[in-house]
Amino acid sequence: MRYAGLAAPKPLRRHQRQALNALEAAFAAGRRRAWVVLPPGTGKTLTALEAARRLDAPIVAFGPNTAIQGQWLAEWRAFGEKARAGTSRLLGEDVTVLTYQALASFDPDAEIDEEGGRRPAHLDRLRPAGRELVERLAALGRVTLLLDECHHLLDTWGELLAEVLRRLPEATVIGLTATPPDRLTPAQGELVEELFGPVVRGPSIPAVVREGHLAPYAELAWLTCPTAHEQAWLAAEAERFAELTTDLLDPGFATVGFLRWLDSRLVHRGDDAMTWQRLERREPALAAAALRLHHAGLLPLPEGARVREEHRHRPTADDWVCLLDDYVRRCLRRGGEPADAAAVEAIRLALPSIGYQLTARGVRAGRTPVDRVVARSEAKTVAVAEILAAEHAALGERMRALVLCDHERATATLPARLSGVLDEQAGSARLVLETLAADPRTARLHPMLVTGRTVAAPAATAAAFAAFCAGTARLDPIPPGARGVVEVTGSWNSRAWVALATRFLESGGCSVLVGTRAMLGEGWDAKGVNTVVDLTEATTAGAVVQMRGRGLRADPAWPEKVANTWSVVCVSAEHPKGSADWERFVRKHDGYFGLTDSGTIAAGVAHVHPELSPYAPPPVSGFDRFNTSMLERAADRARVRELWRVGSPYEDLPVHSLRVEPARAAARPAVSRPEPPRAVPAERGISPRPRLDRRPHLLAGAAGWVAGAAAWLAAGFAEAPAVLVADALPLALPGGLPLGAAAFLLVRRARRATAGQAALREVAGQFDLPAIACAVADALHAAGQVPEGARAVHVEPDGAGAYWIELRGVPEAASRRFSLALDEVLTAPVAPRYLVPRYLVEPGRRQGRALMAGHPEPNAVVHHAVPEALGERRKDAQAFAKAWNRWVSLGEPLYTRSPEGAGILAAQAGGSPLDVATALRVTWR
Repeated sequence: MRYAGLAAPKPLRRHQRQALNALEAAFAAGRRRAWVVLPPGTGKTLTALEAARRLDAPIVAFGPNTAIQGQWLAEWRAFGEKARAGTSRLLGEDVTVLTYQALASFDPDAEIDEEGGRRPAHLDRLRPAGRELVERLAALGRVTLLLDECHHLLDTWGELLAEVLRRLPEATVIGLTATPPDRLTPAQGELVEELFGPVVRGPSIPAVVREGHLAPYAELAWLTCPTAHEQAWLAAEAERFAELTTDLLDPGFATVGFLRWLDSRLVHRGDDAMTWQRLERREPALAAAALRLHHAGLLPLPEGARVREEHRHRPTADDWVCLLDDYVRRCLRRGGEPADAAAVEAIRLALPSIGYQLTARGVRAGRTPVDRVVARSEAKTVAVAEILAAEHAALGERMRALVLCDHERATATLPARLSGVLDEQAGSARLVLETLAADPRTARLHPMLVTGRTVAAPAATAAAFAAFCAGTARLDPIPPGARGVVEVTGSWNSRAWVALATRFLESGGCSVLVGTRAMLGEGWDAKGVNTVVDLTEATTAGAVVQMRGRGLRADPAWPEKVANTWSVVCVSAEHPKGSADWERFVRKHDGYFGLTDSGTIAAGVAHVHPELSPYAPPPVSGFDRFNTSMLERAADRARVRELWRVGSPYEDLPVHSLRVEPARAAARPAVSRPEPPRAVPAERGISPRPRLDRRPHLLAGAAGWVAGAAAWLAAGFAEAPAVLVADALPLALPGGLPLGAAAFLLVRRARRATAGQAALREVAGQFDLPAIACAVADALHAAGQVPEGARAVHVEPDGAGAYWIELRGVPEAASRRFSLALDEVLTAPVAPRYLVPRYLVEPGRRQGRALMAGHPEPNAVVHHAVPEALGERRKDAQAFAKAWNRWVSLGEPLYTRSPEGAGILAAQAGGSPLDVATALRVTWR
């Protein structure tokens, strides 16, 4: 056997064994290709090499950069003394590790053939060395190809790979990535299926943290504004568009004013127009823009529209553009009047200030330097120093930080409009290094720059690093007396200097590495890294997972390690496009699971802070308070580890949740398996009506009777002989009746008022969100739409006054169905087929007496929508009403197509039956 005597250097973890078993089953079934998804830090390299060793064929591994190439070589050599590997394209070793660039290097002269036509095949465009490598791979016949970080293939080299694999019919191909398949675009998913077939999926990142194989982590953010100089430029750029939006509100802006057009186009829409739901499906961006304009008070609520979380924010520049595009195409250009032409010209002149152009076919995205200003603001570089200084204060010499940038140096010429606004190197790793070196708080952290081309550091750190490398690499001496940042040069390559810089960091020679995403942002392995600062503009799922993975590896030197990953976000309120960096931040966290401050593991920006919304940044005025809360959370790593509950059971399933933020706290903050209340509100009073024990007021009446009789005797026979008093007793009994009756009635009245009021108070006070959630769950369960009912409802506070509500222990689709249904019940009815009443109890003494007397007073009422999932059939609506009666309130479902139902729906006029804000989220269990 080719690899006899070699074996995996350490015991395989459970998820590695499961992946290997899945691969063996796939190959045994005749498949020759597989795509393996494992989180960063879980041993993808070891898993792939072990799978390839078992196949006993020559192994050729490809990776995206030399740092990863070096790690593959080291991993294979750990398999045993005879485990040898090479990096030559000659493929002379049993194991060869190459970069993708060794294959995918294209000849620009081969773009066209001799006849001037474009070459159809990517293989024909390869340089000679690339074509020779393909021929050598084909000559190997039976070979195992290992494609690391193969999400790159989907973006860059997918079509080339397809052509290469057609030349290698005997090859077994294993693709490796940390990008979950559900984060792929549809086009990428189709390419994966074509190149590799079904995915071998490992555990999620939270699952591996729970297993104890990855470090617990917290996702944090630092919010900042551009510098004063940058803000002034942004404000000047926004002036023309601000003037346009003001002019648009003038009814005389054109023949048909902007708001008048929107009112006829989107609000009233005519008698024969499409429903709002259909409009939302056909033109979602236009519908969303209209609802945000409604939230700003500029447009009435369209009939049938539901205002959701994403609409409760001021209109964005993109919203204005979407509405203007419709206005220009459907109204102004059809008008033909001079006023309409002037309006079109005003819009055309204003749009470039926010990055759009008006063309003959409508509004199209153009170029604007605004995004460059917020993405590369000087304030973001300053923020890095603040973060690292705080992290060092918390961790001391244990801190190991990685700062990731998109590029080492800015090579593109700064646009003339930005001259004097941004530094030419704004956003570059080089500028970050110089900033850290100039700040006394971070200069003592000995920051270093490590990229694919350069190693640089403050002179003293560079000299220490050169001494550290002595005997390993031949380096040029650091000039004596050198000051500032200097480069470390010598006879070495990036594979060597990345490995040496990594060891220097791990040993404590420096505490901060500044690098590029291409070199250190994926595949690079440094177990000691516990702080990552993300300055990149990358938002693809693969890049996000990889960058965050740099800090997740468990550290044998610090078993209690907790990693903090910081996103630095710049927001400007001075420009309509000033939230572009925030939108990038949202895309980075979309679908990525992190720990909330209450212990929930959730996807999206809510895991950074519960008050954050994916639809708009928080007010600038709150940035300082927000950053303070982030620093406090960053310093309390012990609490983060505790909230992760390492070692506790998990299902490794996404769960759809509803975050509900009431205007006032609910009566019960959390409940897992509640019991139905003893009584619920009814149209009059409550049901069932409480019973009053008659004995106390009967005893009071008897006592009053006796007292009355005694008083009668005392008044009439005070000085009579005893014999006469005895004879008068039968006459005294009726005399005591008035006082006895009065005592009976007074005590009963008081007790009725007290007991009735207490019962009403209990019912009024017991209403809470869990009651409604349980009713929804039971109704869906009774209708056969979810496998569990109320006992699976879980409600937990998030520490910010809101609650997470979800249905646990059910499939993802069922949890989503529950969350959507609950959202419909809690928010304003839009166009439901049925409504159910919720009666509001007034717990006064008068109402209490009336209740106990059997003549309860009528209650006020609000109406909730029967959710769409239960509103299509009368039978399902009745099932919902039955659960509603048990948990929330008595009342029959009311058909909204009836005159009475239509009247009630119109009277509610889009008003919410509860003063709550809801947001649909995805959590992990």
